Amino acid sequence: MLTITQALVDQIVAHARKDHPDEACGVVAGPAGSDRPERFIPMLNAAMSPTFYEFDSGDLLKLYRDMDDRDEEPVVIYHSHTATEAYPSRTDISYANEPGAHYVLVSTADTDGLGEFQFRSFRIVDGEVTEEEVSVVEAY
Repeated sequence: MLTITQALVDQIVAHARKDHPDEACGVVAGPAGSDRPERFIPMLNAAMSPTFYEFDSGDLLKLYRDMDDRDEEPVVIYHSHTATEAYPSRTDISYANEPGAHYVLVSTADTDGLGEFQFRSFRIVDGEVTEEEVSVVEAY
């Protein structure tokens, strides 16, 4: 189960809506070993695409060095789908390389970035996708 604050959910959804019609992407880091998402880190979708996201390799290297310096790890890796449901695509699954992370997908399909949205979380390990419950809390 992913336990996440309402404030972080709001930030992820706002980023997805802002970048619509392109996919948004980012990370929520937390203390190493805690499974507690705390620090919202929106990233640039280097692909600038409505159907694909890609972290810029330089930005990603800088992010991992920063997390290492702070004794953090990526607890949530998120991105948006702009035209399909919030479920990992074959490409998403093939790029999922953090077995301990929660992969959050937000769908802004049929919303023009303003209406209802889907917010779902998955574990992706060795190509296997498992949806998990999301518990939204006010604070930890």
